[in-house]
Amino acid sequence: MERKPVIIGVAGGTGSGKTTVAKQIYSQFKDQSVVMIEQDAYYKDQSHLSFEERLKTNYDHPDAFDHELLIKHLSRLLEKKPIKKPIYDYAAHTRSQETILIEPKDVIIVEGILILEDCIIRELMDIKVFVDTDADIRIIRRMVRDINERGRTIDSVIEQYTNVVRPMHLQFIEPTKRYADLIIPEGGQNQVAIDLMVTKIRTVLEENAIL
Repeated sequence: MERKPVIIGVAGGTGSGKTTVAKQIYSQFKDQSVVMIEQDAYYKDQSHLSFEERLKTNYDHPDAFDHELLIKHLSRLLEKKPIKKPIYDYAAHTRSQETILIEPKDVIIVEGILILEDCIIRELMDIKVFVDTDADIRIIRRMVRDINERGRTIDSVIEQYTNVVRPMHLQFIEPTKRYADLIIPEGGQNQVAIDLMVTKIRTVLEENAIL
């Protein structure tokens, strides 16, 4: 019987190290067919809004994501069918006209802050991971990233974190921890937890190959 693809969800707050964890897991399966899907690619299309209206978007709220499209795409990948993954243009604050062709793979890693928030997406997952990192470390990481990579000022990062990021984390992201099969403290620094994840994934793949 044909092997069923394995979907792994990696969630966690901004700056938690979830992307690092996802990439480290990804790197261990270069001998397998593996693909990584970022939840950030599935921010809703806002082309119908004015630029001023788009600037008000709360990117840390569940309503900012097009979960319907993500569910459709994950379901297609499970059926071994290709998808056209959207690209989000952060400068224009809306979805790009371009897409990326993603072929079906044996391992699908889905990474994002709210990837465990939607019950239908959770049901599609074989393994659910939450990367749990202290708030002070997360704010420092976000500050460094936004200043160095996105040209933000310290004041603007702190204001956004205080008024939006932190409240949204406490209201929507932190509660999804209870859905996780595995909680990884300190993200990419936790090599033991990452090794355990890799071993578990290999086991699941082997079991699927036998079924």
